[in-house]
Parts: sequence; structure tokens; C-alpha cells
Amino acid sequence: MTRVWDVPVHDSTRLRDARVAAQCAAELAGLDRARTDAAALVATELATNLLKHGHGGQLLVEAVSAPDGRAAGLMVQIAAVDHGPGMADVPAALDDGFSTAGSLGAGLGTCRRLADDFDLHSVPGRGTVALARIGGASASRGDRDAGGGRTGSADATPGVRVGGVNVPFQGAEYSGDAWTCVRAGDLLTLMLADGLGHGPDAALASTAAVEAVRGSGHLPPAELLRRLDDALRGTRGAAVAVAQLDLRAARLRFCGVGNVGARLREGDAWRHLLSRPGIVGTYRPRTLPETEVAWGPDRLLVLHSDGLPSRWEPSVDPRLLSADPAVVAAVTVRDAGSSARPVRDDTAVAVLSPTPPDRS
Repeated sequence: MTRVWDVPVHDSTRLRDARVAAQCAAELAGLDRARTDAAALVATELATNLLKHGHGGQLLVEAVSAPDGRAAGLMVQIAAVDHGPGMADVPAALDDGFSTAGSLGAGLGTCRRLADDFDLHSVPGRGTVALARIGGASASRGDRDAGGGRTGSADATPGVRVGGVNVPFQGAEYSGDAWTCVRAGDLLTLMLADGLGHGPDAALASTAAVEAVRGSGHLPPAELLRRLDDALRGTRGAAVAVAQLDLRAARLRFCGVGNVGARLREGDAWRHLLSRPGIVGTYRPRTLPETEVAWGPDRLLVLHSDGLPSRWEPSVDPRLLSADPAVVAAVTVRDAGSSARPVRDDTAVAVLSPTPPDRS
């Protein structure tokens, strides 16, 4: 089941919770002592930044699969989200000489070096999202930029990146939503499942969907949904969306069942990709039509569960088009929420985006 540590950071007593969350996620990911310590340090520093510069915020910690869809070990993903004053000069904040007063003295520059992936998006007056992923020691850690860390996703898949965030309802231990991506030859398949309701039973349904997708990435979306319908029998069922990118043909195919949203950016415009009514595992529609569109460097796909308001507005900030897709997901969740629209369910957002040329 999808285990997420949702740590509200509004006073210094939560710094220990941030560190423990990272250590627990590292144990789940199977990281060694050195990489566990690195994850704990990054989580503590990002939580400290939330207090010192973001006027408090939220730290989301989980063990995630490699963002390129290939079989690999799990990584610890840490997302720090705030509605604070933002940063006027992001590059300066990443310099080694820049440190948060009263913190461990590590600073964002050190977080960037310790992480396999690091990205930061900040807008003055709107807030900041900082994201880090820490994996096990591997050859991929040698593929770094001159600053000692890679910005953006750690993906070996040419031209495309995948990432997301998951927020359990009311800080629950497990989320009833889940997403995954799998790679089969030239096909990259992104799946998001929203187990009916929330809580452990919903999590069992979405987990069954994730497990069924693994090893089935070669199937087209409609056929994959039929296989998921069989796999989810005996569970509550789930709303499921499947997007499959043919990297060689540069074509995206989409098929969905139930209340899972999908938005595709094409140039400067956004369009909805429609799902059929139903519940996978309980009531699957007789016909499952697929939507097929061209994929290119100006495209960006967002899949989301119904924890996100249906009328959310995509950000117009062009910098997000080159951001890590998990950062795009975190900004989407943050900006869609408000006290006037309290969240009533788990919220998962998964993003498929092209790799910017300068980050390849």
C-alpha cells in the first residue's frame, strides 16, 4: 500500500518528525546507512527552511520508484511545500555560501549535492516547492552536473520524465490513491488509481492496480484496463486512468474509467482527456475508447484523483514546463487547495513531461 509521511511543519518540534519520516522511508526503500543519513539530513534541512523562510508548510515523504519507469530500487522522495513569501533569487539560495540561520548549516546547496535529483520552484508572494530524491549508491550517482547534483528527474528515458506526489486524507498513514510508471521497450505507461473512498480498503484496491500494471506495460491502455478489472475483483474497485507514450512514434494514447482527471497541455492551451463512467473491478464499461494525440516538446500531461478540485486551473508560469514533474504535481496540489474548499479525499497527482534540452 502507498505509505506517505505527511508532516505539517509549523514549529521546531516537527523537525524530529521530518527526520524520522525520512529514515522510515529510507528503510522501506532499502537504503544503506550512508544514504539513510543523507535523506534524514535533507529532510531536516528542508523542514528547517519551511520554518525559517516559508512561515511553515508541509513535508511529504515517501518511497517512490525510479522516475523513468525502468526496474530499479526505490528512492526516498521529499517534497517541501509552502505558501510563504517565496524567493526572489533561487540561484543564490542554492549557492554553498547561502545557509538558513539557525539550521544545520547545510543549506540548499548541500541538499542538492546529497540528492540524486533536486529541483526548486519559487514565486515571490506565492511560495516555494523544493523536491529531493535520494536513492541507493549506484553508478547513476556519478552522472551529475558540475554543481554535484542533478536538477530534474533522474531518468534514463530519452526525452521524457515522470513524477508525482500523493497526499493522504487528513494525514492518514496510507493513501487510497496510487500511481506508477512502467517501461516496456519504446512504451512508457503511466497509471493512476483512486481506490473507492479512502483508508486501508481503498489503498488495497489501488495497490492491486499498481501490482497488476507491473509486467503489463506492453499492453495498450484499453486492454490494460481490462486486465486491471480482473485484478481488482474482490476489492472496492478504483477509478483508473492509463496514459501510454510511444517514444519512437511520439504518440500518446489515453483511456480512463471513473473520476480520475486528465489534462494535456498542447502549446499554450490545455484540453481535458475524458474517461468513461464506471469503477474498475466493480463496473467496467462495455466499450473502452482510447484517445490518441501527438506528443512533442510542448506537451505536458497531468493525471489526478478527485481529491483535486475538478475546476483547478493549471499554472501559467512557464518555468514549470522545465521543472521536475513532481514539482509540477506539488505546485498543482498547493495552488488548487484553499480553506474555502476543504479536501475530502486522498489526493494524487502524476505528471508526464518532456525533458528540457538543457537538462538532458
